[in-house]
Amino acid sequence: MERESRILHRKLTEICLTKFCCTERMTKNSSDSSSDASDLKSCGQPILQLLLQLINSIRKLSENNSEISKENREENQNSLILKRLDNLITLATEKFYAFPYKDVPGCWRQLYWEASLLKFSALVILRDLPGSGSLFESSYMDEIVKTIDMAHIMAGPVTSDDIMNSISEIFEILQQIDHSLLSQSPKHGLKRRRSQSQEFLSETFQDAAVGFIPHVTNAIPREQKMPFCLFERHLQHPRNSQLGPEPLIITGAVDHWPAFSCHPWNSQSYLLSLTVGGRRLVPIEVGRSYVDEGWGQKIITFKQFLKTYITLDNPSGSQKEKGYLAQYNLFSQIPLLRNDIAIPDYCFACVPQPHKTSILADKYSQIPQLEEPLINAWLGPPGTITPLHTDPYHNILVQVVGKKYVRLYSPQESKNLYALGIDKNGIDMGNTSNVDIGTLAGWDKTKEEQEEVRQKFPLFQQAEFIDCILEAGECLYIPIGWWHYVRSLSVSFSVSFWFN
Repeated sequence: MERESRILHRKLTEICLTKFCCTERMTKNSSDSSSDASDLKSCGQPILQLLLQLINSIRKLSENNSEISKENREENQNSLILKRLDNLITLATEKFYAFPYKDVPGCWRQLYWEASLLKFSALVILRDLPGSGSLFESSYMDEIVKTIDMAHIMAGPVTSDDIMNSISEIFEILQQIDHSLLSQSPKHGLKRRRSQSQEFLSETFQDAAVGFIPHVTNAIPREQKMPFCLFERHLQHPRNSQLGPEPLIITGAVDHWPAFSCHPWNSQSYLLSLTVGGRRLVPIEVGRSYVDEGWGQKIITFKQFLKTYITLDNPSGSQKEKGYLAQYNLFSQIPLLRNDIAIPDYCFACVPQPHKTSILADKYSQIPQLEEPLINAWLGPPGTITPLHTDPYHNILVQVVGKKYVRLYSPQESKNLYALGIDKNGIDMGNTSNVDIGTLAGWDKTKEEQEEVRQKFPLFQQAEFIDCILEAGECLYIPIGWWHYVRSLSVSFSVSFWFN
């Protein structure tokens, strides 16, 4: 194991020195608008110069490690280099909060990434010095994984294909290391550590629905393995021109996905194996619904997410707090998961513009055409809720694990759905209804609260809807502008494909 560890450590060091600690990448001609240097120059020349100095310091650390005394190493290298890199990351983070997230200048995102890649490099190389301890200690592994994942979550996916490929490579190496650690003999205490770390996890997610199953009132039509040409006809020639294309469930279209067979997403051990033993960080929503009081967000490890929010300690699933990995591009962060699915062909159909009855038709019509579908993951326990809302794209929602109740209202019902306006924080919530479907339907809260909601929103009772229970392996087509409410009935893992 020691020889194998040494080889893997050297591979990591080589990637750090050749890809991340690269002065050439930092000093590209700034007239090239696609270059990293072009973005970084907007942060100011002093910051660019500091990054270059830190690169040289890390490279010298690797080249001259035998000459550095153990007494001075922590002060001269660990303390100073890492402190300066942490300061740069803090500076970039402060800029994130100074702008609406979509308006953050690219230079600060780039700075966050560059400082994080250098911090990762320093952490790897510092543990390559004599007497510095093992890179593969669990807490140290946690720190180096956290360094890259925080950059991905805070600054968004890295823009360079070369760097993205290198990051994928380092995580493959880290997973090899984790697998090696877990396969060690009991005499090292590692086998016992493995059983302790996974004792809260069953092999698969609970299949049974928790709590009640809502009655399906007006079932959405189902089609078995619908041919592409018929789906496109469904979009272009709707049976009711007053509604436009209507929602549709397609079965049998994704049965070939590895996520249902050889790489089962219903297996917790499989998901842990792709997340460096559950060390990968994920952003989650905490609370029943994003329109509820007390709703918030936090970043935790994937293993902690499973332990705290997904694995049920009791059959009723009545956790005090819900945690939901919602509408997150998990696949750019963990590309191996992306290999387990495929974009449905339906996403490449010629689609109509938003129906004229949509209250947001003009706004949605101005959205640029996507080059490829936007793919997001949705993983959570029973009872997670996405409130009634509309989206600016057509959507194929694929249920991979578990089941969900989905209720949809056509755009022409908008006048009865009480859309929210601008909230207290100045955020436009016009695509979200003010009505809590669960309360109105009698599923949630007290009878008094239910009656209060009915009195407050009298027109809502007139709105016509269609609904379904979406099972694993099924695809639900949601037309652009259609209102939809989604409620998990079991542990649920879904993938949405937005397209226009």
